[in-house]
Amino acid sequence: MNHSPQLRIPATYMRGGTSKGVFFSLQDLPEAAQLPGPARDALMLRVIGSPDPYEKQIDGMGGATSSTSKTVILARSTRPEHDVDYLFGQVAIDKAFVDWSGNCGNLSAAVGAFAIHSGLVDAARLPADGVAVIRVWQANIGKTILAHVPMRDGQVQETGDFELDGVTFPAAEVQLEFLDPAADEEGEGGSMFPTGRLVDELQVPGLGTLQATLINAGIPTVFINARDIGYSGSELQPDINGDPKALALLESIRAIGAVRMGLIAHVDEAQRRQHTPKVAFVAPPASYTASSGKAVQAEDIDLLVRAVSMGKLHHAMMGTAAVAIGTAAAIPGTLVNLAAGGGARNAVRFGHPSGTLRVGAEAVQVNGQWQVTRAIMSRSARVLMEGWVRVPDPGL
Repeated sequence: MNHSPQLRIPATYMRGGTSKGVFFSLQDLPEAAQLPGPARDALMLRVIGSPDPYEKQIDGMGGATSSTSKTVILARSTRPEHDVDYLFGQVAIDKAFVDWSGNCGNLSAAVGAFAIHSGLVDAARLPADGVAVIRVWQANIGKTILAHVPMRDGQVQETGDFELDGVTFPAAEVQLEFLDPAADEEGEGGSMFPTGRLVDELQVPGLGTLQATLINAGIPTVFINARDIGYSGSELQPDINGDPKALALLESIRAIGAVRMGLIAHVDEAQRRQHTPKVAFVAPPASYTASSGKAVQAEDIDLLVRAVSMGKLHHAMMGTAAVAIGTAAAIPGTLVNLAAGGGARNAVRFGHPSGTLRVGAEAVQVNGQWQVTRAIMSRSARVLMEGWVRVPDPGL
């Protein structure tokens, strides 16, 4: 019988927003996994417990949902005016696949705290009391995030009374600023509106012509109207995730949107790019009961949004998708803006399956083109466990 000892790698298990993930310092990874490639992917898969045909990730740190099948790698930044480089990996549950194509906005809320805990930030920059502004380079998408991390007695403050729908217990508020969140012209997928239009028409087999707003801000996202696919916008996870036909339709729309956005060349390639783009459906405000039993009143929100992540309806809202929502809502004429009532706005509160979330965005029109300087939202984060993760040696 072959036997080899398990690897013992320093790691921290953290909640950020409505997600959880395993955080690593780059220098603590085995040498072969410190560089992008098969060795790194193999390690991340084994840490999380994928691929798992049972879709439970029992033999790993994953929680068998897209929100809990995540890894993060941080390092001191070599870029001017930045503290840390942040790389995010979305680990597939039943496939041997790690998607590095986008960011996780929720786990972005935990990056600053982990960087401070791990000594990756110059101590001279940290106030004993107050708020530390951690300058994060998001390496997946090449963008800057400012994480406003509360400090108390020289330590990160994690407890507090800030409540976030989708998270059971209150914690300290972490404000995130996503600077210049839209795609660059030369970046993957082109500009903020890759097709140059605020509303496109997609030809979807079995459905026909479907209006869509294709936006690349925070994360590439395909927005459609809920009514156009037979929904009200107030659906909860069981309404969608137990319906294979619904999931297949939403995946088809996602793949077609990805081709139109220039992210892939053919719809068949969408299987190898599961994390991006996202697909979300919107509707005007309406009252509904959230998954927690909380009553959400129509007068307390601007619109309804439901989003799909890694093939399933998300239990709340992905942080990066919230950036896309706030950005699209700020630009008159998009489907998101129209669902919210139209007109100019610099913030929006939307209803999602777990409750509500407010996100702001600053949008301006320059030479006929829309630009977004920043998107702002608040999340919370907390260390759940720290020490070492152990995995059978994958032969790195």
